Amino acid sequence: MSFYILMNLFLTLAWAAFLGSFSPQNLLVGYLLGYIVLFLSRHALPQSKYFEKVPKGIGFMLFFIWELLIASLRVAIDVLSIKHHMRPRVIAYKMNARTQAEIVLLSNLLTLTPGSLSLDVSSDHTVLYVHAIYAEDEEKAINGLQRLENKLLDLLR
Repeated sequence: MSFYILMNLFLTLAWAAFLGSFSPQNLLVGYLLGYIVLFLSRHALPQSKYFEKVPKGIGFMLFFIWELLIASLRVAIDVLSIKHHMRPRVIAYKMNARTQAEIVLLSNLLTLTPGSLSLDVSSDHTVLYVHAIYAEDEEKAINGLQRLENKLLDLLR
């Protein structure tokens, strides 16, 4: 897969150099064109999961941006309203993530999301303790954590 990443980066930079401008728009177009070229020539190149992972990565980014937007709006509305709807709780979340990288990414993504904070990981690395400010229904909060973790693990594995 690293071969495809390097080739796509090379094609991206070649496109931007050809145009004479390394602007974000040119780099994005170059990346997309490089991806299309590599996709069309994938039968002549070694097998890779690259063409599965890129769409999953884009889907995950869109999913996480949407979750950030919703969580930010919820916190902003609650802060600006007279009556607060916060029902904080510490949740012991049993993770499916096993490697250090998976656990760190999951905990950092949770901490980036307004209204949640990763507190600790159990000594056996199976439970993540999360402080959620909107966790009146613990099962609903756990389902939200599972949805994020499942999408992240689907991307990483």
